[in-house]
Amino acid sequence: MSDKRRSLAEAIASIPDGSRIALGGNTLHRAPAAAVHELIRQGRRGLELVKTAGAYDVDVLCAAGVASIVSAGFVGYETVAGMAPHYRRAVEGGTVEAREHACYTIIAGLRAASQGVPFMPLNGLQGSDLVELRGFARVRDPYDPADTAQDVVVVPAIIPDVALIHVQEADKDGNARIIGPVYEDALMARAARRVIVTAERIVDRAVLAAAPERTSIPGFLVEAVVDAPNGAWPTSCAGQYGYDDALLRDFVAAAADPARLSAFIDARILQRVAVA
Repeated sequence: MSDKRRSLAEAIASIPDGSRIALGGNTLHRAPAAAVHELIRQGRRGLELVKTAGAYDVDVLCAAGVASIVSAGFVGYETVAGMAPHYRRAVEGGTVEAREHACYTIIAGLRAASQGVPFMPLNGLQGSDLVELRGFARVRDPYDPADTAQDVVVVPAIIPDVALIHVQEADKDGNARIIGPVYEDALMARAARRVIVTAERIVDRAVLAAAPERTSIPGFLVEAVVDAPNGAWPTSCAGQYGYDDALLRDFVAAAADPARLSAFIDARILQRVAVA
């Protein structure tokens, strides 16, 4: 097995401007925040962000001018701090295009990509304006000989250029274990062209090999693994730490004073010790 350990700066430097990036985790929980912060440090621009339900990760990338497209079912801080004001400001100001989805249409698009098919059928969008708004196609059921069935909505494959995923444990071969909810992370890893994993700790391969059924993402899918303690901060990481309520609330409040925003990101976020 090859040693896939890289520094955070090295791993993120491999992501070009304009890439489509899938972000692991869900709302306030286990976002790949260390990787997100490094994207900001390195001045990336024009990224498309893909996520079922984003929060701080999407919001801060919009605030820093990194994102130009957001494909997501939801962006907000749950009931903790309301909606995502930096994302909203960017969309209303025309600097970010909101490609609205339901969470399940993101999942369907990722499933299509993971299975190597151009689209994925799904049910449950009857009566929704989202079908026309997003231009989702409909197909006839080819197995209905009488041609009487209702048309089926299909969602195009969503193929991320890179999936950024934070986990609790990984080995140097890239095998990764998620403790707690997996969300769409394993699916993103199968759908993406490249996968970069950040981990709370790098463990000996024997640790994961002892319980292979608990490996969430196999190493053969992973291009690089980064030792990143506290790599989900300021979101939570199950079994490690909760979300940073004060920081998140302060970041949301900074949207009311754009002059403070750049200084806030630099002083309160990027000046934390960077992962080596």
